[in-house]
Amino acid sequence: MKKTTRDHLITFGLVVVVYLIVQLLIATGNMSSLMQGLLVPMCTYSIVAIGLNLCVGYLGELSIGHAGFMCVGAFSGAVVSKLLSETVTNGILLFVIALAVGTLMAALCGFLIGIPVLRLRGDYLAIVTLAFGEIIKNIINVLYIGKDSQGFHFSLSNPIEIEEEGLWLINGAKGIAKITHLSSFTIGVVLILISLFVVYNLVNSRSGRAIMAIRDNRISAESVGINITKYKLMAFTISAAIAGAGGVLYAHNLSTVTATPANFGYNMSIMILVFVVLGGIGSFRGSIIAAVLLTLLPELLRGLSDYRMLIYSIVLIAMMLFNWSPRMKDFRAAHSLKGRFGKKTAKEAE
Repeated sequence: MKKTTRDHLITFGLVVVVYLIVQLLIATGNMSSLMQGLLVPMCTYSIVAIGLNLCVGYLGELSIGHAGFMCVGAFSGAVVSKLLSETVTNGILLFVIALAVGTLMAALCGFLIGIPVLRLRGDYLAIVTLAFGEIIKNIINVLYIGKDSQGFHFSLSNPIEIEEEGLWLINGAKGIAKITHLSSFTIGVVLILISLFVVYNLVNSRSGRAIMAIRDNRISAESVGINITKYKLMAFTISAAIAGAGGVLYAHNLSTVTATPANFGYNMSIMILVFVVLGGIGSFRGSIIAAVLLTLLPELLRGLSDYRMLIYSIVLIAMMLFNWSPRMKDFRAAHSLKGRFGKKTAKEAE
């Protein structure tokens, strides 16, 4: 078995094992309601972190606007589920339809934004993607969409009036209310597995190798005939689609979703980027582990209210040093099983 295949199977296996352990804890009553309430957010952050890691780790482009794609997926999916809630009575089917629409809308936004944005590099790309996230959030906050017997009503900035029996889809800064609760931990784990399947198949394909070649040396990749624009757009669009899927899961775990800075603002984008960096750029397994740990940590430290954020910051710094310090990298390599029992190097053989 190839090393990459084995690593992928280990990642899938870890997700399944953790899922079974959590289900056992819930069934035996050994998990508090507070921790159960964090299960879907953990899945959401893991999915979005996987999508961002594809962009940062494999494409090599820094994006700080993935909260915007998450916002697009959340609102488009929630609007569809509200419209079809009376027609489609099967909850799973309704969620699948909302998921498909939210993912496609986020992918479309990623494609349209990527055409001009991916011509930029480095800090310029990060700034423009950050601006996109803020623009999306502000547009949602002034958007009014309603439906009644006279049809759909649409307005920007000015509130609209609909019949008393009508249906509010998006009510400006109030967002979308009375969303059907369709998300669950099981659905979240399934989406994580699907996201891993998509990104692993991409990075191990010919297209994935072309994307990594662009990341390593753009000029060399272009000199051997690789279409830079095509593969950068492909990776960015798939990354945005995965973030949109996470947004759909996020929205259907809440009764009301609003485009506030806390939900889809700059801090959300930075938090997702922190998951990617601390988990290891290019490591999807690490992104999941970092998302889970950093979501749980503030709640586990809630009893230490005076020192909670101090301990949280210290843990972040320690994880950063452990992952990226050259000495720690050498230490991990020397004390790993492969380093202890593997083949001797030429220097050791002498």
